[in-house]
Amino acid sequence: MNETPSHKTDQLLKRATYASVATALLLVGVKFAAWLATGSLSILASLIDSLMDVMASFINLMAIRYSLISADDDHSFGHGKAEALAGLGQASFIAGSALILFMQGIKRLTSPVPIQAVGLGLGIMAFSILATLILITFQRYVIKKTKSTAIRADSLHYATDLLTNVCTIVALLLTLTRFSWAPIMDPLFSIIIALIIFRSAWQIGSEAVQLLMDHQLPQEQRELIQQIALGHQHVLGMHDLRTRQSGQIAIIQLHLDLKATLPLAQAHSIGKDVEKLIRESFPGADVTIHQDPVLTAAGMAVTVDPGQ
Repeated sequence: MNETPSHKTDQLLKRATYASVATALLLVGVKFAAWLATGSLSILASLIDSLMDVMASFINLMAIRYSLISADDDHSFGHGKAEALAGLGQASFIAGSALILFMQGIKRLTSPVPIQAVGLGLGIMAFSILATLILITFQRYVIKKTKSTAIRADSLHYATDLLTNVCTIVALLLTLTRFSWAPIMDPLFSIIIALIIFRSAWQIGSEAVQLLMDHQLPQEQRELIQQIALGHQHVLGMHDLRTRQSGQIAIIQLHLDLKATLPLAQAHSIGKDVEKLIRESFPGADVTIHQDPVLTAAGMAVTVDPGQ
């Protein structure tokens, strides 16, 4: 039995969330061991970040499973906004971890602590980078196939993890030098990591809020919808285009201007033709088209900008 495109998308999303949770749990284990062995605040910063990843990825997993539930009587547009809620939850967790790391870094700057077993710490952080790279590669593939906001948010903070892991390695290497400022490098880099994490949280949260506030689809996509609608030979004009994104579903509503003298059945058929063409460019989209009768002397009408 062949899988439908929708089923394949659902499976990809689920596998991506399972991979994310498994990777986060693995990294928590190895980083916890490294922190116990070294006492490095930079490794602790990376450990806390991974703990936030576990919680965020678990929220992602549950939200995506819920968002894939089909529309019902109480949710006629489906449950796709659960993805945006997951992104907002991730942003909160990540921002909280950034604040904790920043405060710990400030405290350790005034009271530096010697780092132990630096070689072990370096090896574990290198392993963390490899595991994270594998996960991000898979997530980027899933994002390309599904356009998932939640997976994009998850991938963004794992990409940030790569940077924090590199910063941790640099901090550990600097502690091996004999310079007088070497002891403060570990807490200083933990502060830098905290600021990077907070920036990531801001990006994720901003995107989630835009989706929850029903932000329009990008301008180029709205222009494509206009081109498709006006490309039909019987369509005289288009107006009142309204768009938004709900999880995996693009919701598109528009009005078509048609000759007032057209039979109802033909007007309905034209609307269905345009709807089919739009869905070819936006698979799975929820498209609603209203046909408006237009009386014109020359059979022409002025088109309206898709943003109006």
